[in-house]
Amino acid sequence: MALIITFADPAFMDFQHFTSTLFQRLRQPLPGRQAQLKMSSMRRIQELLNLGIPSHAHQSSVLLLLYPFQAFIGIVLILRPAYGGVHGGQISFPGGKREESDHSPVDTALREASEEIGIDSAEIRVIGQLTNLYIPPSNFLVTPVVACTAEKPHFIADPAEVERIIEVSLHDLLDEGNVEKYRFKTGIGITLQAPCYHVSGIRIWGATAMMLSEFLEVVRPLIRSAEESHA
Repeated sequence: MALIITFADPAFMDFQHFTSTLFQRLRQPLPGRQAQLKMSSMRRIQELLNLGIPSHAHQSSVLLLLYPFQAFIGIVLILRPAYGGVHGGQISFPGGKREESDHSPVDTALREASEEIGIDSAEIRVIGQLTNLYIPPSNFLVTPVVACTAEKPHFIADPAEVERIIEVSLHDLLDEGNVEKYRFKTGIGITLQAPCYHVSGIRIWGATAMMLSEFLEVVRPLIRSAEESHA
């Protein structure tokens, strides 16, 4: 059964309450790799279990940004241009590689998101972080940074980095009926079958789906608890 998440209903917690509760939850132990692997292809599972995380992995961060969106909770994603690289033409969170000027994964996530989708970092409240995820094809070790803003940002896509800005609702992502398996072709021409979230006319798979999987496992009990308290 789908979890109902709407701020139009006065019986449900408001956005500030939700993000404050999430802030506290992210300071507790996380579901970790087990939750990530639920949305992974068998190829990726084998890579992660066999390779481990090399010491020369590139440090990077992505931003999982929450905001009020059509009476629901919105999450912003981007479609990357099809440039022929490992992640070309894929849907992802805004983010990228750490630069020397970045003092922390949070700095990287906010800077990259500002460059790619034009957000004002001063209006963003960082809530916490999820478990790091190693991506073997690009040798990136990614830190997912969870943040929120009280109002929907005015997104401005950098055409060099972003082909399209995509907004999805947390409500749809939590609906287990929107999870399916699909055959994808990677940026380097490999075809594989992987689980994905099929929402808003798009399919979210790969590393982005794996990070979302952990996030949803964190959020789902918070939503259920709120619903039960107002039943």
